[in-house]
Amino acid sequence: MLHDVTLQRGSTTRKDDAAMKSRVFSTLRALQHENPLGLPRSGAPPQIPRMQRGLPQKRSIKDVNKVVAVSSAKGGVGKSTIAVNLALSFARRGLRAGILDTDIFGPSIPTLLNLSGEPRLSPNNQLLPLSNYGIKSMSMGYLVGEDSPIVWRGLMVMKALQQLLHEVDWGGLDVLVLDLPPGTGDVQLTITQQVVVDGAVVVSTPQDIALKDAIKGVHMFRKTAVPLLGVVENMAAFHCPHCHVETPIFASTSASASAQSSSDDVATAHAHSLHARFEALGVPLLGRIPLHPRICADADRGKPSVVAEPAESPNVVAFEAVARGVAERIGLKW
Repeated sequence: MLHDVTLQRGSTTRKDDAAMKSRVFSTLRALQHENPLGLPRSGAPPQIPRMQRGLPQKRSIKDVNKVVAVSSAKGGVGKSTIAVNLALSFARRGLRAGILDTDIFGPSIPTLLNLSGEPRLSPNNQLLPLSNYGIKSMSMGYLVGEDSPIVWRGLMVMKALQQLLHEVDWGGLDVLVLDLPPGTGDVQLTITQQVVVDGAVVVSTPQDIALKDAIKGVHMFRKTAVPLLGVVENMAAFHCPHCHVETPIFASTSASASAQSSSDDVATAHAHSLHARFEALGVPLLGRIPLHPRICADADRGKPSVVAEPAESPNVVAFEAVARGVAERIGLKW
């Protein structure tokens, strides 16, 4: 598919005669390894910083005041949902907020923000973010078809990541949320070693299998000297709308065993167990997001809970409590 695109340069408007210069990404032509996003070039492309006597020098993201990374070493724990609601919570407080989807292979932000279409280019050939609900966003998902896979080796992924990090015209942000892919691999290492990140938020669900990977994520940020802001427990418990009893659907095995050997119920034992495990690592608990079908439904229809539900709803209150904790830790006015 090829869109009819116009370029704005000063007071002149013209259609690009080749219809390719303004097209950021196209499956109709071969990709260059030095420029996987296909941005127009007038000079040499930016290079991945080389190792010189240790770690590469960290760079700030242009026109961005604070950068917060949202991570989970385990996939499927709701990290992207947390990240987008975090950015939206910042925006509700009057902050200029944005979100960058750094998951090259499985981008979720376009769906969560109900956005599609290719970004336009600025006069200096940088990507212009797409906006909805008061926040700016950029994602690999805007550059390819919804059902088109990215089948790239590591070098292409790293080049594309460099372009997403440093060739987007954010136009001035108070805070940029980075939605990291699952794991502790190349993308995470590149970001933590080459970008000035003001703090990281680790997301986990209650199960032991997720907690073990979340702890690996904590150690990754420690090794790369990125400040740990705290952990968010997602899908923490189901609140019955009828009897108002809290049930931890995904309670960890250790919490269940603790409840059986004490007078605590499973919910209490579970909360104490998770908090204790991260407290032992010196990582505070930023908040607990309930397991609620509406959060999932809001995400699927492209209108996240922070903008879809009333401000006093328990889901919104939980998300904003996390955002407030993050803001206080990185010096943003709340």
